[in-house]
Amino acid sequence: MNSFKRALFCIGLLAAQAANAVTAVALTVDATRPGALINKNVYGQFAEHLGTGIYGGMWVGPESAIPSVKGWRKDVVDALKELHVPVVRWPGGCFAEEYNWRDGIGPRDKRPVMVNTNWGGVPDNNAVGTHEFFDLVELIGADAYVNGNIGTGSPRETAQWLEYMTADGDSPLVRLRAQNGHAKPFKLTYFGIGNENWGCGGNMTPAYFTNLYNHHASFVPTGKLAPQIIAGGGLDGDTVWTDYLSRNIRAPASAISVHYYTVPGRGGKDKGPATGFAEDQWMSGLKDALHMRELLDKNVAVLDRNDPSKRYTLAVDEWGTWYEPTPGSPARFLQQQNSLRDALVAALHFHTFHDHAERVSMANIAQMVNVLQAMILTDGKAMLLTPTYHAFRMHVPFQDATSLPVTLDRQPQYTLGGAAIPALSASAARGKDGKLYLSLVNTDPKEALAVSVLVNGAAATGATGSVLTALAMDAHNSFASPKAVMPALFAARAEHGKLSISVPAKSVVVVALGE
Repeated sequence: MNSFKRALFCIGLLAAQAANAVTAVALTVDATRPGALINKNVYGQFAEHLGTGIYGGMWVGPESAIPSVKGWRKDVVDALKELHVPVVRWPGGCFAEEYNWRDGIGPRDKRPVMVNTNWGGVPDNNAVGTHEFFDLVELIGADAYVNGNIGTGSPRETAQWLEYMTADGDSPLVRLRAQNGHAKPFKLTYFGIGNENWGCGGNMTPAYFTNLYNHHASFVPTGKLAPQIIAGGGLDGDTVWTDYLSRNIRAPASAISVHYYTVPGRGGKDKGPATGFAEDQWMSGLKDALHMRELLDKNVAVLDRNDPSKRYTLAVDEWGTWYEPTPGSPARFLQQQNSLRDALVAALHFHTFHDHAERVSMANIAQMVNVLQAMILTDGKAMLLTPTYHAFRMHVPFQDATSLPVTLDRQPQYTLGGAAIPALSASAARGKDGKLYLSLVNTDPKEALAVSVLVNGAAATGATGSVLTALAMDAHNSFASPKAVMPALFAARAEHGKLSISVPAKSVVVVALGE
């Protein structure tokens, strides 16, 4: 579909839905009561050695016919730069708990091959190691978050890897780093100790893990080049780990991690497909995504009780949708298509992170390319951007913005059978550029919403931005049609001093409000 036809399609779609926008919602943004800063790191990413998430999807090597920069696919690097990715977590995940950092340094043709026992039992030739990862984050302008190995590693390995990455002066490891091509210390901003140690990281109890954490973290170097340390934490609605860690950490720590995946039906083998799903799975998926709010409420309450001085924040360093793998793909590669539903899931998470900005300092979606809720899908030389990518791109103005209170009156419900969720989710912030931004999500796949907007402390004269929607709930971009789901321009003007925004069914809208 060319750009002119696409514009006509979007105009027709929005007009048709606006005509049916019978549900009126009153929304008030209080610009006189600025809240916490929305840490840009809640828009972070996660890249694990899993399936084709690294090899092929991002790394092709400098000898590949696919254009690359320092071995990283140029098309992927360019696309990620557009997202202003603030931080990237690597190398895992479960993979981190079996990773030996020494296997990933030195000449690539001499690095040992390991077996990735967590993700398919496939060989990993360690072509992507410490130096290559820091090349990637430098290329896209992101901070580095390296996850260490506490499951099979030792405190000595932790201390030596950190020395290799961050030490200055003269030591055998500093000389080794220089010999491998990087004389100056790497800029390591975050270092994680622990990953899912209640499961793939060792089936530990909170008490056992906390003792190990204190042991490893005691040998983390200090000084101006030292990274902030993130302690591995719990999963889903379990606050036991957050509770125990926040009461018993004795070594340095800046944050405690939390993991949560959106799984329709919350079900083991019945996750459902990424496309071709019925409305019950649309409802189930969005309802499960909204559970993140309850999860963070509980964990924040624990921190407020145990840590009133706010030493610790929460790092939601794994989140995203998890469906059945793409038919024909290896099951343990966790490859799945990405639809409009995923874009709404992402935006609902953004709103939740914004509302918990005082305690949530980071979030890392799983994952960047070809795995779970990916930004980008690749197939050989081909590359496409997913609806989730577009949701991230639309929300760039919220990075390091100041949150603003939003209240909703006459909040409608989207119902299906016995299930019900709010039909409208909203978040507002004052951007670094001084503009007032509003993000809206309509979860109802059939009904548009008429939203009356009032701004305390300013006059909302209009709204300009973009909308992401489509005719089908499972609309997605494919290699045959890579631009089927794309943001369209969106605008609204106040009439008689009142601003009304028609939010199409199943859509994400992000606008700057004129003042």
